[in-house]
Amino acid sequence: MADQCDLCLLGLIILSSLLSGTSGVDDLHVFISSGENVRLSCNNALSDCNSTTWIYFRHSAAVELIDRGKKKKDTERHERLSLGSDCSLNIKNVTEQDYGFYTCRQYVNGQKQGTDACVSLYVLDVSVSPSSSSSSSSSQTEISPGRSVTLSCQLYSEICDYLVRYEGLQLSWVNQAGVDLKTDSRYQILFSSDHCIITLTTTLLNEDDNREWRCQLTLGNQLQTSVRYTVKYSVIVMIVEMAVFAAPTVILLQIICARRAGEFELHTI
Repeated sequence: MADQCDLCLLGLIILSSLLSGTSGVDDLHVFISSGENVRLSCNNALSDCNSTTWIYFRHSAAVELIDRGKKKKDTERHERLSLGSDCSLNIKNVTEQDYGFYTCRQYVNGQKQGTDACVSLYVLDVSVSPSSSSSSSSSQTEISPGRSVTLSCQLYSEICDYLVRYEGLQLSWVNQAGVDLKTDSRYQILFSSDHCIITLTTTLLNEDDNREWRCQLTLGNQLQTSVRYTVKYSVIVMIVEMAVFAAPTVILLQIICARRAGEFELHTI
């Protein structure tokens, strides 16, 4: 089975040069953002999906997801998997852990039929962390105006370096209007081709609440997928800010009330 994995990997690398839009080849390479649903087509399916087996490969390890038309229940993600009427593999709510190579294989009477159909799945994911904190938590409740944050956008792939060097894969951060944020000195943007990761670091402003930044992936100047991140300040932070601004006003009112009370006492005497 490891040999089949190596064969699929070799075939996918060779066919990468054909990603310009040739019919039937695009299905072999699927780019998706985390949180979305994806359909992996089985190009060698027979008339009956009872002969279809889906196998997942990553880091030379192989896991059967579908065995002769039936979903395996001993896999971590079995609840997110389903077999389509055309024998395609459907994955709901994709995560970065789903990237890798998928093989659709046919068995008839226990004998393997034809050649395997291989699909490579690439997953684009964004995480956020406050730069001033050692925590890697992506919780949005930690961010607030005046704080420096780093957004990390990564493409999870087995052949990332190859795609960058030979297929022109690019990652970029853009605003809601589609303008590349590299042109704005407010943002520090760094790209690592070894791991297909691009980071955006900036200090948040009050007006950034509900602002949207988008990480987009292009291959050969063609947009493949993108993932959005919307800044959300927590209600707690907003209440604290209101309290801070309100405090001087409350103190001033107390002083005025105290003075008026003193004046009233003098008049009554």
